[in-house]
Amino acid sequence: MSELTDNNDWLLDDQDTPQPDTPLRRPWNVLIIDDEKDVHSATRLAIKDLRYKERPLALLSAYSAAEGYRILQQQPDIALILLDVVMETDDAGLRLVERIRNELGNTVSRIVLRTGQPGQAPEQEVILNYDINDYKTKTELTVQKLFTTVIASLRAYENLVAIEKNRQGLSKILEGASDLYRLRSLKEFASGVLKQISAILDVGTDGVLCMENTHHGGRPELEVLAATGAFESLLNKNDSAIALQFPELHTAIKEALANKSNVYRHPLDILYISSQNGREFVVHFSPPWPLEDVERSLLEVYCQRISSAYDNLYLYSQLISSQEATVVALADLAEFRDTDTGEHVLRVQLLSDAIATELLRMGVYEKDLTPRFMDMIGMASILHDVGKVGTPDHILFKPGRLDPEERRIMEQHATIGANILRKASTMVEGVSYLSMGADIAGGHHEYFDGSGYPHQLKGQDIPLSARIVAVVDVFDALLHKRPYKEPWPLHEVLDYIADRTSTQFDPHVVNALLQLVKEKRLPAPLLGPLENS
Repeated sequence: MSELTDNNDWLLDDQDTPQPDTPLRRPWNVLIIDDEKDVHSATRLAIKDLRYKERPLALLSAYSAAEGYRILQQQPDIALILLDVVMETDDAGLRLVERIRNELGNTVSRIVLRTGQPGQAPEQEVILNYDINDYKTKTELTVQKLFTTVIASLRAYENLVAIEKNRQGLSKILEGASDLYRLRSLKEFASGVLKQISAILDVGTDGVLCMENTHHGGRPELEVLAATGAFESLLNKNDSAIALQFPELHTAIKEALANKSNVYRHPLDILYISSQNGREFVVHFSPPWPLEDVERSLLEVYCQRISSAYDNLYLYSQLISSQEATVVALADLAEFRDTDTGEHVLRVQLLSDAIATELLRMGVYEKDLTPRFMDMIGMASILHDVGKVGTPDHILFKPGRLDPEERRIMEQHATIGANILRKASTMVEGVSYLSMGADIAGGHHEYFDGSGYPHQLKGQDIPLSARIVAVVDVFDALLHKRPYKEPWPLHEVLDYIADRTSTQFDPHVVNALLQLVKEKRLPAPLLGPLENS
């Protein structure tokens, strides 16, 4: 058992005085592990009012090595351990040091060994063989020396934690920023920013807010893009709602925007983020304690990465918009020659999207139904008949049945459209609206049994996008008036398509369509024929 000495500076009055009110700053956790209650009382009295960098101490007690180990398992953020050597056994403290470092993997908590029996563990041997900060006999630890030891240990702990936070924080920043580069919408981007700030600071996601400083009619206005916790009611709202519900927060946000800089005024912490195209964002978060210097530094780095990632998102959205504009322009060529085509391609776009979503819900063709495919199928589908720009008017608008030669000329539109789009798609790397449009234009008249045109492809050799549009195109064409026919009733259209399942049409695509019709989940422009049937 350890021994106490008669040193008057050590054995102070063991009556605890009332603890101060909860501090505004996060306390330093100090764990006293000793099997003598008097040691705990004396230590608490000596250091309970000590503050380092405006942060107080939170003193925890364990009366055996086993109890101390359990506390360290549950609470890893112990800054300093004041550890007795001799407790359950003569080397209980030394064994606990090894368990802390090796079993718990805790290399940052500072450990000061204390002993009343220095002969049990010689100082040089202990210092050399154990990862500890200091080794003191209890006769040495006057109040002043204990103060010095605690401050030195906290300073060492702070530096180690700063290094580790930098390492982990930078890793999270690099990982998080790469995730942001993959996001494809501003609201997704804003939600990703909230999650990653919470991860960097390890503060959870309750009470986080991301806003964009937009301009309506030339006047700046805040728009909430993402929110959690107490701020969820603000989603998709603007300045006035923020000012009404959170006036102090609104003032801090305006300050950040006016000064174009971060505001650290706990609990009103605001990050200011700007992009090269002039867009401005602010992020508010509520950590439980004022941010430390290392956390502020990490956030400054993260803001730079967010700005770059947003610029990337903006450029990507501009690229997609340019592609969509090209697709619409090409589709307009067909509409120019056929006044019904505009409404037809809109319905084809909406229904192609709906069937692709239904196929995904059904769990078929999952490898083909990638996020990229789902994003593109609708827009690409409007290019299915772009090759009709090469079809003569007298054939395209003939009110009756085509003769064999006219049929041959009409069928050329699939090859013409595919060739036009394939050539254009070579200017864009990877899958694009143009390359998928080429698959659709060239394949939506192929039959599932291999008897279609232009290449007699069969089954899954036909691109999935073309198999979807094959069903959609026929479904919509039969439902609506054309120069060569009147609209069919819905039940006749469904019978026609069902009769050609597995011959002309992919059975899974047909099943998806039938399910949408049965549950009345067709896109709005197609609901009219369904309701009138």
